[in-house]
Amino acid sequence: MTHDELEVELRKLEPRERARLAAALLDSLEELSDDENARLWAEEAERRHDNLLSGKTLDRPATDVFRDIRERLGE
Repeated sequence: MTHDELEVELRKLEPRERARLAAALLDSLEELSDDENARLWAEEAERRHDNLLSGKTLDRPATDVFRDIRERLGE
């Protein structure tokens, strides 16, 4: 399964389940060295930047993103 296929499947999870998984994945990064952690985040930032430039991803104001999250969580 590719990264994109996995992401599509994981997005089908309920928001709370995705949040729990995200927390577990972030916790797993604690095991990495500071240099490895910085390298991985730099790669992710570059990937996101490339997606924005190519039009694959659209940018949204943070206020909209957080509002949508609160609505999905029923807050």
